[in-house]
Amino acid sequence: MRKVCFLLLVLGGLAVHQQTYAQYTTGIGVRAGVTNGVTVRHFIGQESAFEGLFHTRWGGLIVTGLYEVHKDIRDVKGLGWFFGGGAHYGTWNAKNSNRSWGDNSVSTSAYGLDAIIGLDYAFGRRAPLNLSLDWKPAINFGEGGFWWDEIGISIRYVF
Repeated sequence: MRKVCFLLLVLGGLAVHQQTYAQYTTGIGVRAGVTNGVTVRHFIGQESAFEGLFHTRWGGLIVTGLYEVHKDIRDVKGLGWFFGGGAHYGTWNAKNSNRSWGDNSVSTSAYGLDAIIGLDYAFGRRAPLNLSLDWKPAINFGEGGFWWDEIGISIRYVF
């Protein structure tokens, strides 16, 4: 009987813990800024989330995966800040200035590391929406060097 009560207590605690994620569990939406695309954020804990970005730059596609730590700003309900890091890979066609004949485009790719810091607002029960503003600098190990200009705003439908 004690084992059953203990098991029910643990399961109940896990159920409550599942509901206390940062105002929402998953959000899907769009991100606009220097790059434009789709964003998916999923909380795996009360303060931790994975975010996937599928965005365009220079006519190509970049895929970015981020791990984020979220913290509340206690003075404003629904407002928080976050920071984290991850990696990206992308490919696009770039002009080749060394060629003056034929097709002047070549396929180029970039891969590297990303950092992210930003503000996040969840409307909560008023509307199933989330807004975030972030800065996401990146360093590339292939083409492209440093990307310091990655500022974006995202709006997500949350559930």
